[in-house]
Amino acid sequence: MTRNPTPTVPRRVLVTGATGYIGGRLVPDLLEAGFTVRVLARHPDKLRDRPWAGQVEVVRGDAADPGAVAEALCEVDVAYYLLHALTRGPSFAVEDAAMARTFAAAAKTAGVRRIIYLGGLVPPGVPASRLSEHLRSRREVGEILRGSGVPTAELRAAVIIGSGSASFEMLRYLTERLPAMTTPRWVTSKIQPIAVRDVLRYLVAAADLPQEVNRTFDIGGPDVLTYADMMRRYAAVAGLRRRLIIPVPVLTPGLSSHWVGLITPVPASIARPLVESLRQEVICHEDDITTHVPDPPGGLTGFDEAVRQALAQVREATVATRWSEASYPGTSAQPWPGDPDWTGGTLYRDVREQLVHTTPDAVWKVLDAIGGQHGWYSFPLAWWARGAMDRAVGGVGLRRGRRNPDRLAVGDVVDFWRVEERIPDQLLRLRAEMRLPGLAWLEFSLQPTDGATLLRQRALFHPRGLAGQAYWKGIAPFHGVVFGSMIRNIAATAESGTTHRRAVHRAPHD
Repeated sequence: MTRNPTPTVPRRVLVTGATGYIGGRLVPDLLEAGFTVRVLARHPDKLRDRPWAGQVEVVRGDAADPGAVAEALCEVDVAYYLLHALTRGPSFAVEDAAMARTFAAAAKTAGVRRIIYLGGLVPPGVPASRLSEHLRSRREVGEILRGSGVPTAELRAAVIIGSGSASFEMLRYLTERLPAMTTPRWVTSKIQPIAVRDVLRYLVAAADLPQEVNRTFDIGGPDVLTYADMMRRYAAVAGLRRRLIIPVPVLTPGLSSHWVGLITPVPASIARPLVESLRQEVICHEDDITTHVPDPPGGLTGFDEAVRQALAQVREATVATRWSEASYPGTSAQPWPGDPDWTGGTLYRDVREQLVHTTPDAVWKVLDAIGGQHGWYSFPLAWWARGAMDRAVGGVGLRRGRRNPDRLAVGDVVDFWRVEERIPDQLLRLRAEMRLPGLAWLEFSLQPTDGATLLRQRALFHPRGLAGQAYWKGIAPFHGVVFGSMIRNIAATAESGTTHRRAVHRAPHD
């Protein structure tokens, strides 16, 4: 990736959205380019295991809180605004606009020299009524930031191709799982995808735009394709047989998103805004960015090469960030029962212990690889059924898998769980993100004992109302099969010295 020259005097930049897909990749690029980086995060613990965590200043706070935003922007030269809701809700656009106004006002007061915003590619001349809710919201956020009095560069991109992006995983799974398909009409819309490495290059370079620049820039790769073209070319790069694609006019964006949710790891709630943004042609109508940021030697990354790079990172387990690492609605702010602010109430527990005749390190290797392709070391059909039920009601299901097959980090997703705490050789705690009438955790702790290891497994559930009470009592008879076999099989696998037993323990895709 082409870098800007390292500044003589390091400049401080603020990155919002550092726990997200783009923000998590932008931070190390900014550090490499010589910037002093500060991040604003609601939950700094999610950044603890990032390789760059010790090189940045972290401000704890919510971007909707004026006080936290003002603190984060103090003495900042350039501010990256990488916040946007990717799920639907009755007030998401209102909340997005309010958050942008808070940020814009604080940036003006703090004397920030520039704001950089990554928005969505909006077709020119298309009335707002014909845009998707999310594109309308993104356009509005850009207008708010550009009207702040702080020079703002709004980079507008369509489909971003990179390992772990929601757009790439949607394309990947649709193509790999369906050799022949009837598809919605939007697969014939023209798209100008862009490689994530080129998006990051533009974001870093935008910090050095002239002071007077306050405008939007369309950014895209060298190829203009239809979604059907993208699926066919993905198949060719991946070594798959040519895909048969037959567009049909009857699938609405809503139906399409559920169809995508059934086939891919991307749930319908995330797929819908992606699908809706493809109803219109999303291609660049100007390339003015090249006036300030010339193309790198060899040009921008083509679609085929972007796919090759993404697939190589997937195969080598070097995916830096994933779309699923952003907080799933309704889970991230909930208390853990061991926190001082836990409000009490009913807490159901399933607690099991087993002596494992090996070291804590050996047991930890099994726990650190749990889920995804390694499975859950218990009754596979039960996990498959629970994942299928979750997908059926709009949840995430089991298909999100893992970012790295052998090592976890705080904030990582593991199928329908998220890593809440991870202390190597001691503790792994997962918080449930499936749709539940309550809050749930799965925790494993290790204690050395006379040359062996005491493995303690706890499943905790805090019910919400009568539905939560009924849920726990309804599944309690199956705990012996699910949780009993889990701890036994984890122990047996650790003692055998293998990471997993794929034939026995791997859960099928839901």
